[in-house]
Amino acid sequence: MTNFETNEKHLSQIPALQLLISLGFEYITPTEALHERQERTSNVLLENILRSQLKKINCIRYKANEYLFSEENVQSAIQKLKNIKYDGLLKTNEAVYDLLTLGTALEQTIEGNSRSFNLNYIDWRNPQRNRFHVTIEYSVQRSRSTETARPDIVLFVNGIPFCVIECKAPQVEVEQAVSQSIRNQNDDYIPKLFIYTQLVLAVNKNSAMYATTGSAAKFWGIWKEPQMEAGGRKFGKLQEFVNKPLENHTLARIADTLNTNPVSLKTDRLVTEQDKAIYSLCRPDRLLELTWKFTIFDGGIKKIARYQQYFVIKSTLNRVKQFDSNSSRKGGIIWHTQGSGKSLTMVMLARNLALNTEIMNPRIVLVTDRDDLDKQLGNTFAACGLEANRATSGRNLLELVAEKQSGIITTLIHKFDKAFAVKKYRCESPDIFILVDESHRTQFGSFSARMRQMFPNACYLGFTGTPLLKKEKNSFGRFGELVEPHYSITQAVEDGAVVPLLYEGRHVEMTQNKKAVDLWFERLTQGLTKEQKADLKRKYARAEMLNKADQVIYMRAFDISEHYRSNWQGTGFKAQLVAPNKVAALRYNSNLNEIGIVSSEVVISPPDMREGYDETDDETTDDVVKFWQKMMKRYGNEEEYTKQLINQFKHGSEPEILIVVDKLLTGFDAPRNTVLYLCRILREHTLLQAIARVNRLYEGKEFGFIVDYVSVLGELDKALTMYSAFEGFDESDLVGTIASIKSEIDKLPQRYSDLWDIFKSVKYSYDEEAYEVLLADDELREEFYGRLSEYSKTLAVAFSSDRFLFETDDKTLFRYKADLRKFQLLKASVKKVITEKMGEDPAFYEKFSKLIQQAIEDFRAKRISDLDYLEKVVDIRDKVVGKVHDDVPKKLTGNEDAMAYYGVLKPFFEKHDLDESDLESIAADTAIAIHSILKAHQKVQFWDDEDALKQTVNEIDDYLYDELKAGKSIELSLDQMDKIIEKVLQVAKHRSYRLSHIKLHKAKGRRLYCNTPTTDNAVKFNM
Repeated sequence: MTNFETNEKHLSQIPALQLLISLGFEYITPTEALHERQERTSNVLLENILRSQLKKINCIRYKANEYLFSEENVQSAIQKLKNIKYDGLLKTNEAVYDLLTLGTALEQTIEGNSRSFNLNYIDWRNPQRNRFHVTIEYSVQRSRSTETARPDIVLFVNGIPFCVIECKAPQVEVEQAVSQSIRNQNDDYIPKLFIYTQLVLAVNKNSAMYATTGSAAKFWGIWKEPQMEAGGRKFGKLQEFVNKPLENHTLARIADTLNTNPVSLKTDRLVTEQDKAIYSLCRPDRLLELTWKFTIFDGGIKKIARYQQYFVIKSTLNRVKQFDSNSSRKGGIIWHTQGSGKSLTMVMLARNLALNTEIMNPRIVLVTDRDDLDKQLGNTFAACGLEANRATSGRNLLELVAEKQSGIITTLIHKFDKAFAVKKYRCESPDIFILVDESHRTQFGSFSARMRQMFPNACYLGFTGTPLLKKEKNSFGRFGELVEPHYSITQAVEDGAVVPLLYEGRHVEMTQNKKAVDLWFERLTQGLTKEQKADLKRKYARAEMLNKADQVIYMRAFDISEHYRSNWQGTGFKAQLVAPNKVAALRYNSNLNEIGIVSSEVVISPPDMREGYDETDDETTDDVVKFWQKMMKRYGNEEEYTKQLINQFKHGSEPEILIVVDKLLTGFDAPRNTVLYLCRILREHTLLQAIARVNRLYEGKEFGFIVDYVSVLGELDKALTMYSAFEGFDESDLVGTIASIKSEIDKLPQRYSDLWDIFKSVKYSYDEEAYEVLLADDELREEFYGRLSEYSKTLAVAFSSDRFLFETDDKTLFRYKADLRKFQLLKASVKKVITEKMGEDPAFYEKFSKLIQQAIEDFRAKRISDLDYLEKVVDIRDKVVGKVHDDVPKKLTGNEDAMAYYGVLKPFFEKHDLDESDLESIAADTAIAIHSILKAHQKVQFWDDEDALKQTVNEIDDYLYDELKAGKSIELSLDQMDKIIEKVLQVAKHRSYRLSHIKLHKAKGRRLYCNTPTTDNAVKFNM
């Protein structure tokens, strides 16, 4: 029987490489690639390939003749790409992207005339005219260093690195590959490679994630290709590529590079998730298409399409090429849930329409019904490098459309009515595309009729971020059918495109029940000093002096202050408060300021503009007018007032809470926004849009929270359509929209139990060292970290709930918090021990880690008793503490440094055909020799002295080559020698730092507590 491999090389890197070659990439070995780079690891372009391709895909067409670009111009184009000035990763990548997509203008004299002609680096419209290469172990010199980093796989288009793939073994989480890719993009690693890349992948056999250059970990996504399940059309095609035989000389070159047997590369295998991702994202035509048509820079941040954006745009493009009986292009409705990138889908669709050769000179009109949405869309297009003209009036709209002055126009829907009043304009062109945002609001009424009168044959495409009401579904025949794939909230949460929403109804209206109020107040103000509690008690008592309406607002403001302080203040997360009208908004702001715990600002529209309020307060009260005048005096105009407060909320530490009425309930995107305090009754689309303000992704954000003070959804203990706010929807369209906070809190007892279950074998609960010894096992430690994280997050949710605090007894609350703190301290202690000890002598500690794991498995399987298990663990602990090496050659006795090096060296020599005694002797002699070399160069700040380090490396390298390779005929490759030196120096560095710390503490006459972390009284929930 042939043994199967379980490592990264055989289960991820080699299969990925074989598939890429089958898909059309030419394999180039690392040595060949280095030759193309003029033998310099600091150069990342394959220059000879690039040069030949620039000549092949470019020519100058002049007076019906074709001419080649001069050698000088070709070299100039290469230098422009190669020597681009580094200005930070993303700015430089954007400059490279512009060069790649737009080409570069070069002056050349043809037939005596000197003119500028455009030279392109890529032939985007004809993928087959480009050359695609793949290499592995691509060494790139690090910034300001002689060291290199080696991505697993790099894909090139015309010699330009386009895609970097990090591979992992199936037992290693793909998130580790994501982390490695992000690290490599940092300024102190190899950004010089990533300024050219367009796509990055992290893969193992069972999963894959993708992103584009500069993407934070939370924005890496998964790709779901239709018809890719077993039996699907694309699956069958992929299966053929996966098992397509490669030429023998290609297999031999791969085997030689990776030091493996060519025979092992010829086996048939099943399709994996890794294969699906590589086929979907990296096949040559798809790689170019994603780069050219589906990648944008949004305000300096690079973004690549998610799968639902890509496929709905492809479906839309296919649909608009079809005509109905009235000679109009077929339109439709695109439903992509809020927060999933709907505005960027509109941008990408506009870009694809503009680049489509089958649609000549398309005119694209983006229509909304709100001024802030109109501005936002215009800004999004501008930020993405597409020029969109904003219609300032009906007359201006007419000029822009009628005189064909603009390819992209943004406008408010009511301007069609005004434009038609100016001139009875009618255009029957089918190449006008009307993209209507939040189309459930804007497609009805006279304004929509005017739009269709002016453009009877236009293609109408509606976009909505919320599901359609039942009554709306029948009315959307004007747009056409739903364009698939639609993208519901359930799919978005499942994909990690948005965070799930948790709902809590809170009631803090009245103060009649003094006992209940005292208990509520005590729970709410846990952690405050007596003085702080007394101060809050005085402020709380002020509610009794107010009239009923003002008392309600004050009590809610008080509760909001304390809720935000207890759970969110200082975390960087923000909140939004929805007030019923402008007067109430100002009162909430005044009360929050008076209580003085959280900072807040009010963003409203001018007092003379009615916005469909649910309550009939007089909006032109003196307070509202005075507030508005004050804002105009401070900011100059409405636009600047709104813009500055939004920027402060998004990017500054204050305001912590933004108070709104109607404005900023739609189209407002602030990822830090985490809590929505509902103090106003909302229904249907407005409610769905409002709650989506807090579903955006942000670092450390697990949920968005909806805190309801007006019983919109009561206790959320029945189907959503049972509530009047949602009764107009189909239940199936609302699945996954929002969940009761109780559903998450109900998980707390089980997660608490799961966490303690890890330590059930510990006999004495107060024996901290027994916990630490148990967690020396890697697998168990990772399980502990995972369970602690889950428990911490769930406890944080529970402590944010008024009902949980009220219904849970003090003893249980104390136990939950105290145990969290205990486990957090244990985690910190274990991390410190593991990091320090494993670095000092990895082989020694790994060995005892395995012994502990074996003892745990024997105990769980009931192969040993409680007493035997305890004796084994104590014996292991004693050997670890006493540093008992019972399996090293005698010649190393007393030399702990050499013992540590021996443990690192031995696995390298085990790969060679040596008997056990020779193996141990050679490994021990090498360890002693390396120890002597390091000792000879030992001096103060040795690790910061580059010259001393280089000399040391050279001497170790000489020893390995002269004594082992030449003297003892041990066939160590250069790569193996590099890895030996790297590993040994890592251990030596750890040990030298530990020694210097010990000396420092001894000199000061203090005992060194190696594994006692500092503590404080605060319990931090976020892990």
